Amino acid sequence: MSLQEVWEAASGSPFTPVISKDNQLLLGLTLLLIGLSLSALFGLNRSLVSLPLLGIPASLAFGFGAVYTICGVGVYV
Repeated sequence: MSLQEVWEAASGSPFTPVISKDNQLLLGLTLLLIGLSLSALFGLNRSLVSLPLLGIPASLAFGFGAVYTICGVGVYV
């Protein structure tokens, strides 16, 4: 299959994201709030056990929340 055939076949099915543009800001702010809450709990209860339970999910929520918030306000990364 040539690149031209792949291009023409893909033109019939446009890309639709899993999270719609209308919901990106709400999801991003929610994830940032969850990340802030989890990091506050981690700061109050720092131990080796709470790192995988609170620290890692907090950093993931902050990361994804920041990207979704930036995309939700119209700045694409």
